Amino acid sequence: MSQHLTALYDTRVAEGLLRPDPAQREVIHLLEQVRERLEAPERTGFLARFRKAEPMGKQGLYLWGGVGRGKSMLMDLFFQHAHVSGKRRVHFHAFMQEVQSALHEARKTGVDDAIKPVAEAIAKDLKLLCFDEMQITDIADAMIVGRLFERLFEAGVVVVTTSNRHPKDLYKDGLNRQLFLPFIALLEERLEVHELSAETDYRQDRLAGEKVWFSPADASAKSSIDLIWRDLTGGREEELVLEVKGREVVIPRFWAGQARASFDALCGKALGPADYLALVGAAKVLVLEDIPVMSPAKANEAKRFVTLIDALYEGYVRLVASAAAEPEELYVEGAGSFEFERTASRLREMQSADWGAA
Repeated sequence: MSQHLTALYDTRVAEGLLRPDPAQREVIHLLEQVRERLEAPERTGFLARFRKAEPMGKQGLYLWGGVGRGKSMLMDLFFQHAHVSGKRRVHFHAFMQEVQSALHEARKTGVDDAIKPVAEAIAKDLKLLCFDEMQITDIADAMIVGRLFERLFEAGVVVVTTSNRHPKDLYKDGLNRQLFLPFIALLEERLEVHELSAETDYRQDRLAGEKVWFSPADASAKSSIDLIWRDLTGGREEELVLEVKGREVVIPRFWAGQARASFDALCGKALGPADYLALVGAAKVLVLEDIPVMSPAKANEAKRFVTLIDALYEGYVRLVASAAAEPEELYVEGAGSFEFERTASRLREMQSADWGAA
């Protein structure tokens, strides 16, 4: 018999890996119920034919709440100890990109309903699907998720997802939102909707009082950032590909709302506001490494950096960075250097212990 998730959680608390939190423990109990249903043996054989079918109950869990409360950590604990074949954990944004790409390929075959074969391919041999950070910001996604999830539920796939929003607030004020409302009703019907009402923002708490700006960007800075990254992600990471207006923006290292990339990867390429807004939509912490001192010849890179910092600032994304110099010294001469003073001021503000806690 598998060890109960509650016991696993309590062990991590006892070892000092987690802080005791009644709200998190309540979620663990709900996840244990999902796991028990998943791992229950299927009824087979002659007598099973004559049993009255059980009514369809909830088919998973929709866990929502503020950033940094531990939603992803709890889901990961559940996922790691769900002993079922055919399980998958994926960031919701990445999943929807896969779906859009698969739909594009399916439409090339001339099928009347492209969602049907795509959903069937996803559901094949799949029993558990865990999503991190469900959010709908794109009209294309909003128009297909309802029918897609309906087919996944019909195929018996159990869904566990985290989100910063209650289902009723998904795609809020979005274009043609009335067409999206049936999906909200479907989520509330098929998933247990639960708010993780923990008072502590553990992600902010980890960074509170910590140094988050490392200059110069030397071996010592990298070592310090590696420690922060390991603490934030638990040593787990994956590549995240953001599709923006038909282009791909690759975040090489990502886990549970935390992104890590070099200055060159984000500002050395022809990226713009839409790309940085997509990043803000996926990440609540950005570790940005190797910010250089920029000469007048690097005016384009400086402009992109300004745009990136504006997006992070407006989106309350926590920044951990290594740089060749202090903010005020990064770009002192060249086109836009006067305007860069505001960026330097924002970078200073973003280093404060309580910044982004709003």
